[in-house]
Amino acid sequence: MKKILFISTVALAAILVLALMFGRGWVTRLNDSAPAKLVYEIDHSFDGDVIVIGAGASGLAAANALQRHNVPFTILEATDHYGGRVQKDDSFADFPIDLGAEWIHHDAGILNRLIGADNDEPPVELIHYNPTDIQSWNGKSLRKASGIITRLGQWSFPEYKFKATTWYDFVDQHFAQNVKDNIIFGEPVVNIGYAGDEVVVTTKNDRTFTADKAIVTVSIGVLREGYINFEPAMAAERINAINGFDFLKGFKLFLKFNEDFYADIIEYNLENGDKTYFNAAFKKDAVDHVLCLLATGDIAEDYYKLGNEDAIVAAVLKELDEMYQGKASAAYSGDYRLKDWGRHVFTMGTWTDGDGGKNNLKLASAPLEDKVYFAGAAFENHGQMATVHGAIMSGYDVAFELLSPYAD
Repeated sequence: MKKILFISTVALAAILVLALMFGRGWVTRLNDSAPAKLVYEIDHSFDGDVIVIGAGASGLAAANALQRHNVPFTILEATDHYGGRVQKDDSFADFPIDLGAEWIHHDAGILNRLIGADNDEPPVELIHYNPTDIQSWNGKSLRKASGIITRLGQWSFPEYKFKATTWYDFVDQHFAQNVKDNIIFGEPVVNIGYAGDEVVVTTKNDRTFTADKAIVTVSIGVLREGYINFEPAMAAERINAINGFDFLKGFKLFLKFNEDFYADIIEYNLENGDKTYFNAAFKKDAVDHVLCLLATGDIAEDYYKLGNEDAIVAAVLKELDEMYQGKASAAYSGDYRLKDWGRHVFTMGTWTDGDGGKNNLKLASAPLEDKVYFAGAAFENHGQMATVHGAIMSGYDVAFELLSPYAD
């Protein structure tokens, strides 16, 4: 969730000048170094096979690139489903909710580039995410955000959401459906050996898989926890780089109400992490009223200390009652969904902060002996860290990196 920035008059003037110079979306364009055509083909002489570890957006994208180049591959997925931190729930409300990644932090045209579509219209109906009813809470009172700053931020850095679908649907349709027959579910990888001529991958179920190359797309959280053992062990410098990424614990809590008494966005100013309420039904043409709390970092840890989901929900309702004079409890339907990414054994966190990871990117993502490659939202190198499209680009990049030494 992008925070509304409260900036000085001088800084505001500078942004206004740049916005007028470059037009709408100038920040996005300046920060986008992704190739104009992300889906392409190269001639290669690689005649081996590949194991892709993880069936999230990055792993699925890498597998699609391998398939396009007729490279045999197997995807090992720890859970019983694909998508990684891109998941949806279409039974909670009269619109599907994104349990994980939700925003398109980019100009909408990125969706076409991800699938190689040569047109200007996105392949699915989107919402221009431009809420103006934005408030901040300091624990005692609500304060409305400056309208001019809000509008200028939306002009310079446009954001989008899927209207009647989700990121999961996009990944499912354009990536998972092409390669799902190659996925083996319920196989958490615990050891990767790369000392010999082949890569030997062992799962928690004591199954062994071998291939010429491997692409690791598990989350930074899983790598930091040491869930996967590498043989030979990774160098201390690489481990320090992986540990240097900001990958905070956190969750999304969706609450259903009988009326929308709340602002479109309610923000907090935190030193470590995020806490934001947002209207999940914004521009969805929905009847149901759903408010989501996104909490990461210290505040998420505080919620965890309450002990269980019911206690977290009670604490959230109490706070909303303080903001809106008891309206939350009066309008609460009793229905909620809580997706805890921070404590899930196969994610162990939410997303990678760009500033916290960019200095560690090169060292952490370098291949091991040109046999074990790393991909994911944390490892992309086009200025799109911590995004779904960044994860997809990383998957593409690593597949082409693997094949490039064999290009004719």
